[in-house]
Amino acid sequence: MPSPAWPLAALSTGLSAGLVAAVLATAPAAPPGDAAPAAAPAPAGWSWPLSPLPRVLRGYDEVGRYAAGHRGADLAAAPGQPVLAVAAGSVAFAGPVAGRGVVVVAHADGSRTTYEPVVASVAAGQAVQRSGVLGAVAAAPAHCALPCLHLGLRRGEAYLDPLARLRGGAPVLLPLGRP
Repeated sequence: MPSPAWPLAALSTGLSAGLVAAVLATAPAAPPGDAAPAAAPAPAGWSWPLSPLPRVLRGYDEVGRYAAGHRGADLAAAPGQPVLAVAAGSVAFAGPVAGRGVVVVAHADGSRTTYEPVVASVAAGQAVQRSGVLGAVAAAPAHCALPCLHLGLRRGEAYLDPLARLRGGAPVLLPLGRP
């Protein structure tokens, strides 16, 4: 059974294997195959870039500043599906990058979200509202085995985990026996 990545990271930081096993035992099961569970509703101020809530095909995995990693999240999508802004902002860029359509939205908190592959319906300088349509998922090219939307998040030069923002922060481990 596939399991969430965060309990494994907890093990590497020194938590006991028993605690990690207990967390894994209570974690929701993934659907059959390699797909991750469906996404959870977003907290106030942010919304998911696809509707209905997408499955997370691959999460954020930054190994190092210049090392290989996956600096964003891949969300299951259908070609032509509308791509929505996760939060209000201004379109900083809309166009092709390395043969893929990309939209970048700058937000008031100094962060920027990126969406690809997208056939943009917005232009640089345009204001967008949360859940406003940015374009549609492009049919090709994509970097996922299944059609997907790659969502990235940056603040300055630092890449951040967009799923942590969408899910309301990092998971918190509670002592066993607490609801």
